[in-house]
Amino acid sequence: MKAATPSVLERIIRETRAEVERRKREVPLGALAWPPGGDRDAPRRTRGGFAAALRGPQMSVIAEFKRRSPSAGVLCEEPDLAGVLEAYRRGGAAALSVLTEGPNFGGSLDDLRDARSCGLPLLRKDFIVDEYQLHEAAAAGADAVLLIVAALDPAQLSRLHACAHALALDVLVEVHDRAELDAALELGAELIGINNRDLRDFSVDIARTETLVAELPGARTVVSESGISTPAQLQRLCDLGVSAVLVGESLMRAPDPAVALRALLAGAGAGAAAVPGRGDA
Repeated sequence: MKAATPSVLERIIRETRAEVERRKREVPLGALAWPPGGDRDAPRRTRGGFAAALRGPQMSVIAEFKRRSPSAGVLCEEPDLAGVLEAYRRGGAAALSVLTEGPNFGGSLDDLRDARSCGLPLLRKDFIVDEYQLHEAAAAGADAVLLIVAALDPAQLSRLHACAHALALDVLVEVHDRAELDAALELGAELIGINNRDLRDFSVDIARTETLVAELPGARTVVSESGISTPAQLQRLCDLGVSAVLVGESLMRAPDPAVALRALLAGAGAGAAAVPGRGDA
């Protein structure tokens, strides 16, 4: 019997584990330090800044820097990271996401380190499977990390979630179906990301957010991820009580990301403040 073809997610996770083991050999855990450069006199990091940036009366945008993706290919030829992130800041982004996975997305920890200068709360977006990656994120200056429920078993998810909090990192727990949402709720996740992209085949359906938001008990800080590119989509998500959206591809392709982001945010201007409970954890 022919073996089943691994999903895109399974392939990336396998590659990530091998890459993490390589980095562990090159830079042992003890050599990682926060802040970068090991300035022990710097203020201690505190958790909550990323989450707080997403909570408010209006829709927030987490603007993402990524160079390419397996589904869309190259998004921008030789992008200027500093220029793009500054455009995101001027355009009204509440926070930034930097995709650091290398083989499939062209990212790196250097991108994360360089993004610190923008001054907005910073999410390390990657396929995190090992506590070492959390220490990397903290050492590079991230305020938050992404944990993908589909990539982890319950014990791994719980261990990584606790380790991230111990390192004063906020955690965006990503789900894409009801079983994964139940796992996030059982974990006590403060931030829930609903990925409209199915990581098994990279297909996108924004209705996934609509379905899962309706099944959330009580007010939650919810982030809708992937496939969002129009003001109408943002307004619809706003009306559903979604706290924030994570947008990358449409902004990275835009001639002027600041203009594109302002236009997107204008779609959530009406009615955002009227949604009760938005942003309460």
